[in-house]
Amino acid sequence: MSHNLTNNQILMKECIKQEFEDSQIYADISTFFEFFSISQIFKNYDLNDDEIDEGLTGGGNDGGCDGIYLFLNEELITEDQIENLSTAKGSTIKLFIIQAKNTLGFGEDTILKFKTLSENLLNFSNNLNDFQSRYNERILNSIKLFRDVLTKLLRSQIKITFQFYDITLGTDIHPNVQQQANELKDLIKKNYPSSTVEVHFVGADKLMELYNTNDETSINLSLSDQPIALGQKTDYIALVNLKTYFNFITDLNGDIRKSFFESNVRDYQGKNSVNTCIANTLKNPSDEDFWWLNNGVTILASKITPITTRELLLENPKIVNGLQTSTEIYNYFSKNEQLPDIENRNILVRLIVPNTEESRDNIIFATNNQTSIPKSSLRVTDTIHLQIEMYFKNRGLYYDRRKNQYKNQKKKTKDIVSVSFLAQCLISLILKKPDFARARPSTLLTDDSTYNKLYGENTDLEVYYKSALLGKKIQNNLRNTLDMTPAERSDILFYLLYAVVAKKINKAKIEFTDIKMLDTETITDEFIDLIKKDILQKYKELGGNGRVAKSSTFIDEIDKILNFNNNSK
Repeated sequence: MSHNLTNNQILMKECIKQEFEDSQIYADISTFFEFFSISQIFKNYDLNDDEIDEGLTGGGNDGGCDGIYLFLNEELITEDQIENLSTAKGSTIKLFIIQAKNTLGFGEDTILKFKTLSENLLNFSNNLNDFQSRYNERILNSIKLFRDVLTKLLRSQIKITFQFYDITLGTDIHPNVQQQANELKDLIKKNYPSSTVEVHFVGADKLMELYNTNDETSINLSLSDQPIALGQKTDYIALVNLKTYFNFITDLNGDIRKSFFESNVRDYQGKNSVNTCIANTLKNPSDEDFWWLNNGVTILASKITPITTRELLLENPKIVNGLQTSTEIYNYFSKNEQLPDIENRNILVRLIVPNTEESRDNIIFATNNQTSIPKSSLRVTDTIHLQIEMYFKNRGLYYDRRKNQYKNQKKKTKDIVSVSFLAQCLISLILKKPDFARARPSTLLTDDSTYNKLYGENTDLEVYYKSALLGKKIQNNLRNTLDMTPAERSDILFYLLYAVVAKKINKAKIEFTDIKMLDTETITDEFIDLIKKDILQKYKELGGNGRVAKSSTFIDEIDKILNFNNNSK
């Protein structure tokens, strides 16, 4: 009854209804609520929609858990990163375990299920294989990933944080529910005594607050003195007080603004010699100003407007060089409670408004090419990716070359194509390796040979467009399939993409020219559904799990379904 609801409950119910109808990609509002609410929780983590989807665990045998996400130093960790994973001492692992229900209250049941799951799966003495009949594969794989990361980084003196989220449209928390939450914290502490454990109850009021919090696209930067204006007074060189710069790169919660660094291609390198030197310079003030001893940072913006002689308004600021320096400044001010009241030192800041996207990419490449880093990290600055972005935009798709650029512009999820997603589509179609696409989403473009086959040997932008268009069409079809779990959708997505195209052209070896000449209008949901039924049936016959999807032999089973023999062309 609406008269018993608060204003925020009424508004959030209507908001979710409208967002659900506008998304056009979810079969029911309950499933959409999971995606929607988790997206709000991770606003400051800069996850794209595919990354959020991959963490969803709801469905049968989910143990009361709709999502599990693992972060190392605020960066999402996936299974294919384990082999080469390393980090600095004192780094932080965060494990998020989330339940999201489109209901109007908080109950004890959610916390009780969190307690049971924690007792069963977070205790290293328990074998995860013993719980295969109780928890679904995605739950078990997520906890296995947490265990593997913790084991791999054991000597790095990792700090562990557990974040439990109970999300509803509720308002009040009953004392019994809060007591259950306290008991959950105690339970975790028994197995992880030095960990931090937090239980969050997110209701209609908090969801409304999160929903109305937009990524800041315009922000003021105060300067220590009048800046030097260059060119047509669109670019500047300036000194910024260290504490002012710290405030600039942190949000209201005191966390670093991750979205400011999305164009920076180097991760924070931890306690190496350079960063240790920066840290020591910060901790031990001398007669020399900080900017005398440091190269400073480079900030790109779409527009810079002088507010006063010592203040600039930056639109869409991105720190493309200076991640190491910025992180050390963040660490210095956020982790040191005994700092002097007055900070007189400054950092040198270069502020640039690039004339073109090519110029922007050249700056990013040049300012990040002064140390030894893999060229694969700079892939998206290659000309071909800019061309793909421009070609897609004119045809209603948005190639997210700069992560979440189009999500922040409120483009629809169904129309946004991430760099990884396009690569997965191409690998599935051209290289006929949907198993590789499924198993290695984070490391697809690190191999030069694979990259050159996909982006060096083809120059026809129509091929990329049709590959992405069909990939999104099939992804959206699967999202609208009610009787499939998130894991099942992910497992068969790229196999279904391959099968649909191969069936349409009636050949098992798909060439660039085949995709170019394909009439995508003839690939309807009805056509997709017919092939999906057979693939899903075979997938389940073979075990219906990630091992099937990541095996190199499942593609042979797909060819049999399509009546292709091993010699089919």
